[in-house]
Amino acid sequence: MDMRQLDTLIAVAETGSFAAAAARVNLTASAVSQQIQALEAELGVHLFDRRTRPPRLNAGGEEMLRTARRMVQEMAETRLAISGGSTAGVLRIGAIRTVSMQLAPGALAGLRPRYPDLAFALTVGVSETLIADVAAHRLDAALVAEHVGLPAGLSWTEVLSEPLVLIAPRGTHDGSDAEMLRRLPFIRYRTAVPLSRQIETELARLGVAPREVAVVNTMPAVVGCVAAGMGCAVVPKLALMDAAGGRFVARPFGEGRITRRLGLVERQVSSRARVLEAFRAELGRCVEAAELYRPSAALPVDTPPGQPGGR
Repeated sequence: MDMRQLDTLIAVAETGSFAAAAARVNLTASAVSQQIQALEAELGVHLFDRRTRPPRLNAGGEEMLRTARRMVQEMAETRLAISGGSTAGVLRIGAIRTVSMQLAPGALAGLRPRYPDLAFALTVGVSETLIADVAAHRLDAALVAEHVGLPAGLSWTEVLSEPLVLIAPRGTHDGSDAEMLRRLPFIRYRTAVPLSRQIETELARLGVAPREVAVVNTMPAVVGCVAAGMGCAVVPKLALMDAAGGRFVARPFGEGRITRRLGLVERQVSSRARVLEAFRAELGRCVEAAELYRPSAALPVDTPPGQPGGR
C-alpha cells in the first residue's frame, strides 16, 4: 500500500467515477483501475461493487475511505511539520456576497501576521457553485449558507448564526412586522439561493402578500433601495455592515427568532487543514466583534459609518 493508491481511492470516491478520478490524479483511467485493483489485492477484499455503473464503494470500501482520508491528512501535516518551512502558496477561499464584503476579508487579514508567505484568492459566488468548487479542488474552502446534501468528502462547520432584519426608510412609523409589510411597498430579494427561499417562506408564514415595488437580485442593492426610500425589505443583519447611501430604521424580523446560518465548507482531507483551522478562528473573532450572533433589540436610525446599519 502506498500514498498514491490512497489518493486514487479518495479521488474515485469524490468524483464518482474512475474516469473523472483519472483527470484529478493525472493518470489514465486504466492506471486508476490498476491502482485500485492493487490496493484490493493487498487488502484481500473488494472495495467496490462493480455490478453498478459506475462502480460504487461497498461497506468495506467506505471504511477504507475513512482511513485513507485520515492517513493522507496526517501525512500532509507531518511533511509540513518536518520540513520546518513556512506555509506558502495561495489559499483559495470562496464566499457568498454578503460575507465577502467585510467578514471574509477581515478574517484573511487576521491570518497575515501568522502566515506572511501565504497569498489569498477570494472568489464570490452562490453557495451551490462554491460547494461544487470545493469538491472539485478549485477552492480550499468556502463560506456558504447552511446546505443540505453536501457531496461526499466535504464537511460544513457553522461560523455564524445571524438574525434576519426588517428595514424601512427613515421616519417609518412603528408597527408589527405584518403591519409594516402590508403598509409599505416591498423590495423583494429574488435569486436562486437559500436566503431568498427563506424570506419567501417567512412571508408566507405571516400570511402577508407584500405590495411589491422592486425585484432585486443582490442584497446590497436591496439595502440601497430601502435607504433611498423606495420601501421596506427583509435582509440578513450581515448585509447592514455594508449599507451605503441614505438612512433607514431596522429591527430584528420576527423578534430575532428567524436566523440564517453560515458556515465554512471544506474537504475532510486537506493539506490546508491547519491554515483553515486558523481561518475559522479569525472568522469567529470577526463575528464577535460585529455582534452578529445576538439579535439587537433595535438598530439606531443614524448609525456611524462602518458600523452595522451605517453608511
